[in-house]
Amino acid sequence: MEKTKVKLLAIQMESVIGDVGLNIETVKNLLTANLEKYGEVDFVFLPEVWTVGWHCPDFEGSAETLEESKAVEMLKEIAKKYSVNVVGGSFVESKSGKLLNTCPVINRKGELVCTYNKNHLFSYYGDNEGNYITKGENPVMVELEGVKLGLTICYDIRFPEIYRAYRKAGADILVNMAAWPKGRKIHWDSLTTARAVENQSYFVALTQTGLLADGSENLGHSMIIDYEGKVMDEIEEIEGGIYAEANLEKMYEFRDKCTVLKDIKDSYEVIKK
Repeated sequence: MEKTKVKLLAIQMESVIGDVGLNIETVKNLLTANLEKYGEVDFVFLPEVWTVGWHCPDFEGSAETLEESKAVEMLKEIAKKYSVNVVGGSFVESKSGKLLNTCPVINRKGELVCTYNKNHLFSYYGDNEGNYITKGENPVMVELEGVKLGLTICYDIRFPEIYRAYRKAGADILVNMAAWPKGRKIHWDSLTTARAVENQSYFVALTQTGLLADGSENLGHSMIIDYEGKVMDEIEEIEGGIYAEANLEKMYEFRDKCTVLKDIKDSYEVIKK
């Protein structure tokens, strides 16, 4: 039976650049505290590259295989202990001689269900993710307990095409797990809200907080947004959790009344004059 109400918990944290062991311990403690605080939760979400922090030169040194990842193993233990589905942010995965920015998804039994590899790599403003990471080939929508989640990571947010593809495939909840800079707050707030509104979907917009290696800062403005663009819960520049209950039945009713996607044209060929 499909769920009509889904309890969502997102964890915002500050990574210590390059210290995988300490970051795993920090996330474990935050997960434990917030899962005990909120009780029964259906899905918990984490931010991008929380194991190492956003510093591309440290990616290779922090990389783990999926099978031997200490981060993934900890998330499996949390999933089983608290009977919660985990959308595990991302870690740097080593696979076949390549590095991937990988999100693991784990069910309530502690089983790895799927992974998503970041499709768009950010290499601007002095960053050079594309020199270290190999981009993923396809979007991944995962269905757990009748709930369909469309997965994206950070820079993916600037590409509305991936979210529209998820919506057309039947996504209920869209997710973006990020390490977003404070200097581009307007972009984050605008793009996350737009993706929710234009796709009539709940949106989990999750980023890190805290300092970066160059002395700049992560934004630390994680939000859970509803299908009409309303912020249901948010957190500013501290570590902690945000919580909301998504009413999918109301979302379906709204979609039935406002059938925007039926008005999409098959082609938008531009006529140049």
